[in-house]
Amino acid sequence: MTRIGDSLQGKRVLITQSGEFMGPVLREAFEAHGAIVIADPTILDGGARAEAVARAAGPVDVLIANLGVPAPSTRAHEIGDEEFRHVFAHVVDPLPGLFRAVLPDMIARRSGKIVVMGSSTAFRGQKRTGTYSAARSAQVGFVRATGTEVAAANVHINLIAQNFVENPMYYGPEVQALPAFQERLKREVPLGRLATPQEDALFAVFLASSEVSFFAGQSIPFSGGWAT
Repeated sequence: MTRIGDSLQGKRVLITQSGEFMGPVLREAFEAHGAIVIADPTILDGGARAEAVARAAGPVDVLIANLGVPAPSTRAHEIGDEEFRHVFAHVVDPLPGLFRAVLPDMIARRSGKIVVMGSSTAFRGQKRTGTYSAARSAQVGFVRATGTEVAAANVHINLIAQNFVENPMYYGPEVQALPAFQERLKREVPLGRLATPQEDALFAVFLASSEVSFFAGQSIPFSGGWAT
C-alpha cells in the first residue's frame, strides 16, 4: 500500500535557510522519507542571492522556501522605512529569485513542488504587527498567482500559513515559559497548545509528495484554529 511521502524516496529537495526557522526539523522529516536533501544555510535577503543559492543546488524536485525573520512589534504610526524594507527583503524578495531558478526545469519536466513556509498572520489582524503581516500577506498573493499560473504544467506551489508552531525564531522556550503566553494560548488557540515542529514538517512532506497533487496556489492555515 502506498503511503504519503513514499514518492519522496530519492527526490532532490532544496531547503533554504536550513539553520533557521523550521529548517532543521524540515531537513529531518524529508531525510526520514528518503529524500536527498540539499540544506543551504545561507540567510536570504534578496532575489539575487536567493537565485544564486537555488542555481547552485542544481535541478530539484522540491523546493521548500523556508524564510523567516524576527517579527517587529512596532506601532503603526512608528513603522519606519528601514524596518519595512528589512522584513520584506528577508521574507518576500527571495521568492522571485528562487522561482526563477527552479521553475523553468520543473515546467519543462512537467513535475515539481514548491512549499513556502509562511504565516497565518496574513489572515488575522493583530496589534503592532503591520510590517510582518504585510510581508507574510505578500507571500500569500505571490503564491496564489504563481501557483495558478503553473498548475497546468503539473507544478504545484502552495504555502503553509502557520502560527503557534514551536520553533526557535518565534516560539522558543523563553517565550513558552511566560505565564502571559500560556494564557494567550488558552484564550486564542482553540486547541490550546503549540504545534510540535514535527507536525508542521510532516505537513510540508504531505504537500511535497506526489501522492498529493490537488493543491494549486493555496495558502493553508496551520494554527490550531487561530486562523481558518
